[in-house]
Amino acid sequence: MKKILLITLLFIVTANITQAQTFKRDVSKKGTSAAPFLSIGQGAKAAGMGSAFVGVADDASAIYWNPAGLADLDGANLIFDHTEWFADIKYNFVAASYKLGDFGSIGFGFTSSDYGEMKETTIDYPEGTGQTFTARDVVFSLAYAMKLNDRFSIGFNPKIIYQSIWRMSASSMAFDMGVKYITPFDDAILAMSITNFGGKMQLLGTSNLVLYDENPSSTGNNGKIPAYIETGEWALPLTFRVGVVYQPLRTELNKITIAVDALHPSDNYESLNVGAEYIYDNLVSLRAGYKSLFLTDSEEGLTLGIGLRQSLVGSVALLVDYAYQDFGRLSNIQKISFGINF
Repeated sequence: MKKILLITLLFIVTANITQAQTFKRDVSKKGTSAAPFLSIGQGAKAAGMGSAFVGVADDASAIYWNPAGLADLDGANLIFDHTEWFADIKYNFVAASYKLGDFGSIGFGFTSSDYGEMKETTIDYPEGTGQTFTARDVVFSLAYAMKLNDRFSIGFNPKIIYQSIWRMSASSMAFDMGVKYITPFDDAILAMSITNFGGKMQLLGTSNLVLYDENPSSTGNNGKIPAYIETGEWALPLTFRVGVVYQPLRTELNKITIAVDALHPSDNYESLNVGAEYIYDNLVSLRAGYKSLFLTDSEEGLTLGIGLRQSLVGSVALLVDYAYQDFGRLSNIQKISFGINF
């Protein structure tokens, strides 16, 4: 119990220090962080529940939401998630976890983007120069989680972040940390996580190289001096989440889960995510939720989802999940996940 209280206290103190150094109450700082794709949730199950998942975290996508959730997964778990984002942007996410018995659990995660090819345009050639370019977002992560007792688990997720566009790129390292506690109050779950705690990112490359004329009004000087355009460093989208999960109905055939997450991001105001899931006979799941409650001018809102689970030989099971999310003027996004547990 002393270890649990000490770790919990350390987690809360770290979060408060982070908030004091990074967050400002009256400034949203929207659009001032690097790698904003890190804030795009992974896993169709989580998306269908309004991204209120830090306390649920019961599949391999826990490596994104709360690495402590990996400690509760038995055997091996694999998930592949595909996101149809707006503006024809696509994201693919793969995660796997494996339980090492009494030694805890390990997890692996990989996220990549697909922007497609874009035409290079200039002032002189607004219709295109004939060349194309692309952009890329990539994250590699390797997590570890363990149960300190039958009710308390903790997890860590170091990761490498990489972004590139044209001939420029940026990289950084960060880590996530999470805890998950099954309370004595009818087994309600209390969970917390800090994600994307790490260094800054700065785009550098040959695209920074330009020919500079120090004195354009003069004709007697060198008007083609090689120079580099300076780019700034930007912090990662640090996010602190606190979640509560409660199951008002738990029978052999029917189960209802209700989840609420409070978010404190470094690049926006605070908000709430709420979600619910109904499972029949551990076979069919219906989900609904709402994102970004109390967040002014947010385009996000209603989420819906459905899941199917088919048991095969022994403990092997196949899972298919689909989620729909309303994104206001940006239309909607859709996610589909395939998973296997064995």
